[in-house]
Amino acid sequence: MRISRLRYPVAVLRPRLLGKTDGARTLQTRLASSAAAKIPSEPSTLYLKPTYDFSSPPTTRTTSTLALGEQYLLPVYARPPIVLSHGRGCWVWDTEGRKYLDFTAGIAVNALGHADPGVAEVLHTQGSTLLHSSNVYHNEWTPKLAELLVALTAAEGGLGFPTGSTPTTEVRVFFANSGTEANEGAMKIARKVGKDRWAAATGKKPDDPACSKTKIVCFENAFHGRSMGALSVTSTEKYQAPFRPLIPGVDVGKVNDFQCLQNLITDETCAVIVEPVQGEGGVTTADDQWLKALRERCNETGAVLIYDEIQCGLFRTGKMWAHSALPVDCHPDIITMAKPLANGYPIGAVLLRDAIASTMTAGTHGTTFGGSPMASAVGHHVLSRLSAPSFVVHIGDVSKYLNTRLELLPKWFPDILQTDVRGRGLIRALGFKNEKHPGQLLELARERGVFFLTAGSDTVRLVPSLTVSKEEVELAMDVLEGSLGALRN
Repeated sequence: MRISRLRYPVAVLRPRLLGKTDGARTLQTRLASSAAAKIPSEPSTLYLKPTYDFSSPPTTRTTSTLALGEQYLLPVYARPPIVLSHGRGCWVWDTEGRKYLDFTAGIAVNALGHADPGVAEVLHTQGSTLLHSSNVYHNEWTPKLAELLVALTAAEGGLGFPTGSTPTTEVRVFFANSGTEANEGAMKIARKVGKDRWAAATGKKPDDPACSKTKIVCFENAFHGRSMGALSVTSTEKYQAPFRPLIPGVDVGKVNDFQCLQNLITDETCAVIVEPVQGEGGVTTADDQWLKALRERCNETGAVLIYDEIQCGLFRTGKMWAHSALPVDCHPDIITMAKPLANGYPIGAVLLRDAIASTMTAGTHGTTFGGSPMASAVGHHVLSRLSAPSFVVHIGDVSKYLNTRLELLPKWFPDILQTDVRGRGLIRALGFKNEKHPGQLLELARERGVFFLTAGSDTVRLVPSLTVSKEEVELAMDVLEGSLGALRN
């Protein structure tokens, strides 16, 4: 496949499986309805009192589901005692008939919202055509999705491409089933590159036990997954402590700390993994100049630089990648992605420069389910719609309004909130002065019909579907203001 000869311009790449879908038409309607919204001069008082009363006994449908889960499911999640039954767009309903505005989007996954008609049609069509074939054989959709990822990265900027570049064949893609698997694959590839570079420098073989270029660098408050390798670079005590010993040779730095880089990243470092915008760790944004210094230090030591864009990538910040608009001297060697790529259907991917990919040959890595016809068809459909110019404009417009509303809150609630609003685009967060307050705020907002998330130890996170309208942002902010008012009282 010659990617340099795309069949269609990037801006008009669309999944031919469906043509113009109901999902696309629905989005056009939502964009048109998101034209204007008010900027308040004081906090809303509409939601000082709860909308829903959770003290009433739940129905048998709810209690039986909760009891069944308690009996058979591994108890690793702390969940509120509600059962979701269905959703549509940015809204979900529980089995009691209560309706909620979902500003969690399945933890930044449902970019096109719940029960999107276009996604549903792809699932039905591909599911009745070819669901799974394994990687023993080729299928039609996996190379098409890979082509689209490379083409959009070149056009939008990222992985060494300045914005507006022409795609080349010097980029490769590996498909997995989740973000964790994508990070595991990226680190595995980087380890092999490190061994190759050590061998080239010493004249020895890459598999020589004396090879010292095997260390991995990560950063405080990172979250890269829960498997043993990904957990080893997720440097949070509560996640790591029960499962030590973890993988050795991991060094931990601090995001935006320039002084630590020289001693942190050495000739023994094979990989550096970082989130340009930390998600689970508190929505901390890496400084552009710090990322440049990080890139320079990786170049000096021959370390492979991995950007984990699983939560912040694929237009969540308003750009294809969180680093798309940055100069190429800030760009990574590898990008990992997952969450929104198939709108909830399991998929992950590793996007890497060919100079890094060239170390991998048949049999050095693989997966049974990754890159299935179903996952790839859905991913192609979702990414085609997310990258539509009108959609990108919508994200920017709604993000601007959300930012305006959020920037008011630390001024109105200085006794509760930290000064800065964190994040970019539609991955945003508020820091709290009292670490007990984020959890309490989530409960208050849920009683008023809105879902938010926590992040880190002191943060409430907002990651709505990218289809969210200004009217829905307005409602969420009114509820957030009312919940902060109730928390103050």
